[in-house]
Amino acid sequence: MINKKNNRLRRCRKFRYNIKYKYMNKYRLVVYKTSKHIYAQIIIFRDNKSFVILTSSTLEKYFKNLKICNISSAKIVGKNIANKCLKKNIYNVIFDKSGFKYHGRIKALADSARKYGLLF
Repeated sequence: MINKKNNRLRRCRKFRYNIKYKYMNKYRLVVYKTSKHIYAQIIIFRDNKSFVILTSSTLEKYFKNLKICNISSAKIVGKNIANKCLKKNIYNVIFDKSGFKYHGRIKALADSARKYGLLF
């Protein structure tokens, strides 16, 4: 288990190092998942600091009745984050999957965000 976590963190650091300096003032859609919840944030990196612009997760009021985080709830989180971005006139983002594989809930969230207007 420790080896899997270290591998994910290594992939995450490598990707973030590359995009931090290549895309300095671009918005980033960061996705993080646990066994119970999934989180999405829009972050921008300016002046060597990161700022969180928008967030959406399964901890919001809409999801209080649901006890499980599955693909359908990931799609709803993707829809919510896309709608919030469009209200703030954010259309282009860089997708940061935090070292997770592009599969299952991560893929569902990304596809849903694309469907509702975000461009990766």
